[in-house]
Amino acid sequence: MQAVQSETDAAGHGINAEEWDRLVTRLGRSPNLVELGIYSVMWSEHCSYKSSRRHLSKFPTKNERVIQGPGENAGVIDIGDGQAAIFKMESHNHPSYIEPYQGAATGVGGILRDVFTMGARPIALVNALRFGSPDHPKTRSLVAGVVAGIGGYGNCVGVPTVAGETQFDEGYNGNILVNAMAVGLADQDKIFYARGATPGNQIFYVGSKTGRDGIHGATMASAEFSEGDEEKRPTVQVGDPFTEKLLIEACLELMATDAIQAIQDMGAAGLTSSSVEMADKGGIGIEMDLDKVPQRETGMTAYEIMLSESQERMLMVLKPGKEDLAKAIFEKYDLDAEVIGMTTDTGHMVLKQFGEVVCDIPVAPLAEDAPNYDRPWVEPKARAPLDISKYPEPEDYGDVLLKLMSSPDMASKRWIWEQYDRHVMGDTVDSSQSMGDAAIVRIHGTNKALAICSDCNPHYVAADPFEGGKAVVAEAYRNLSSVGATPIAITDNLNFGNPEKPATMGYIVKAIEGMAEACRTLDFPVVSGNVSLYNETDGKAIPPTPVVGGVGLIEDVSKIATLKGAQPGDKLVLIGESAASLGASLYGRAFLGLSGEDLGPPPAMDLGVSMKHSDFVRSLVEQGLVNAVHDVSEGGIGCAASEMALAGAVGVTLCAPEPGEVSELTQIFGERTDAFLVAATDDQLAKWESKGLLPSVIGTFGGDEIAFDLGVSPDVTRTKIALSTLRDAHEGWLPRYMKGDD
Repeated sequence: MQAVQSETDAAGHGINAEEWDRLVTRLGRSPNLVELGIYSVMWSEHCSYKSSRRHLSKFPTKNERVIQGPGENAGVIDIGDGQAAIFKMESHNHPSYIEPYQGAATGVGGILRDVFTMGARPIALVNALRFGSPDHPKTRSLVAGVVAGIGGYGNCVGVPTVAGETQFDEGYNGNILVNAMAVGLADQDKIFYARGATPGNQIFYVGSKTGRDGIHGATMASAEFSEGDEEKRPTVQVGDPFTEKLLIEACLELMATDAIQAIQDMGAAGLTSSSVEMADKGGIGIEMDLDKVPQRETGMTAYEIMLSESQERMLMVLKPGKEDLAKAIFEKYDLDAEVIGMTTDTGHMVLKQFGEVVCDIPVAPLAEDAPNYDRPWVEPKARAPLDISKYPEPEDYGDVLLKLMSSPDMASKRWIWEQYDRHVMGDTVDSSQSMGDAAIVRIHGTNKALAICSDCNPHYVAADPFEGGKAVVAEAYRNLSSVGATPIAITDNLNFGNPEKPATMGYIVKAIEGMAEACRTLDFPVVSGNVSLYNETDGKAIPPTPVVGGVGLIEDVSKIATLKGAQPGDKLVLIGESAASLGASLYGRAFLGLSGEDLGPPPAMDLGVSMKHSDFVRSLVEQGLVNAVHDVSEGGIGCAASEMALAGAVGVTLCAPEPGEVSELTQIFGERTDAFLVAATDDQLAKWESKGLLPSVIGTFGGDEIAFDLGVSPDVTRTKIALSTLRDAHEGWLPRYMKGDD
């Protein structure tokens, strides 16, 4: 095959001049087109993390419960009794903007394969979604397509979607975010890895046939957008959840035997990445005959076969003599299963087609020589404090609450999560969308459960990436603690703009450093994750959005808490020490209409205090001394108390917790990074052991309205709102928007 001579051709594959020189030097010659394609995807940002790798090393990745950290298909943690939880989060941002249904659907399919590749049965799905402004002409159709894609795949494959988050901001107008997370269960002695292959064994291809969909998907995910990029639609994969279900069952059945030496799913970069990663981790070579790859289209070139990202495919290295066993299992499920090559001791990737060698390159450089850039970066500029005195005091806190609770970010996402099957498999105790800060999924056949959440406040990160990064991790820690779970570990999905811009790179660096500090302090390590960069359209980057997926363990599922537990007569108790702040707040955005620098910095973050309060809340849940728990985040105690009231269908009268220290407005709608609200009876409160904390009773549940017992005015009647009115606004915004009634 003729060599590629032109740097221009390389540039068209995302290989810059420096990388081209490195490639040619390492090979000792110019690559041919197949080899160039392979280098282009393996050295892409999406596969090599060339702009972030040196900074990702700052994350703590181990503690006493971590079995497998970053570097495999997913992270693995010890949950006791010889069992492990396996989980990861990944992005499918660019494909979901181009083709929302298939982009979101195949995001779900891909993350499921990362989990069951390791021997786990998937038990839960989570999604973190960011869309543009509701008044942008594309937003409504993108929401509809993405939600339908997530539901269409997850519901059909039979795995419950139990948690998630959805936000709207004009910063995502040209580049939405679709981050998908999957959690699975496995026995600790039956975990499978991509590493471990030895020379002289057969390479087994299983699953769907290879087509032309998804070619250059990894490269596309490593480049900026421009208006009109819908023409890239052919690079979006097409998923089939029914085939995925068959693939799950077939793989788990084969894994129950002793047939597999190494296994890797075909995700980004398809057959290229799966074969290279297995060879590199095993320190071996591979030889494949591309004529033996099952193909659903005629005339496919070697280039197309190697770069295709067709879905529902896996690559395995079988132990000697296990070929017939494997074939019989996959034939039972009506799936393709073919031996397409052998592992070797050459250290080279050798590909043949039509009897000719079309690729012969050393494996090691594809991974070891991948660029590892120290991108220049600048420290993000500190924001001046928000001077709330510049803005008139609102006349009616009930009106403020109504506006915040019906704003796009805070409004109920029931319209979305009701389209997802949340209870298939029969182990969902509570989904975070309906009743809690974290979802609760029982570990089948036991009295234990996993708590799962997804969190990110991009407004905090934009205001101060270091403090905002800390806050992202701490919120996940609090959310897991709110339901009574012991936080164990996180996966992450770091979504940013173009890392070649020093200002953007500054946000990446500082956010990672803030997250890393929180992970260390909270003993909450990162065990897996994904980096999605170049989320820009026509030079405009998305808001910095480092999403965290948290997993915790509940030893006794009878000892949990949710939002839905407050009873008439219960006291509303604030557990928190830090002063509330309106900086970077929902009040500033949704009520005052502020944006950017005008919003000011985020609330102060004291990780030690947050950890202390989380420990205290878990102890209260463990002892059954609370009826409901909710962490305080966007919208402050005003919105948090209202969510508890709506969930429990009982009103609440709320007073300011700290008279005279800061304005009552700030106390009610200001945000905190260490606080919880708890509903408890007087008898329960009498049994609390404060452990040095000073919880504050700030209200009482009862009636059918949200009332503010404040000193702001003697006319208390103007500071309340009927629960039914609030519910209509809170739960009605999204359905009305999606029907076009806005």
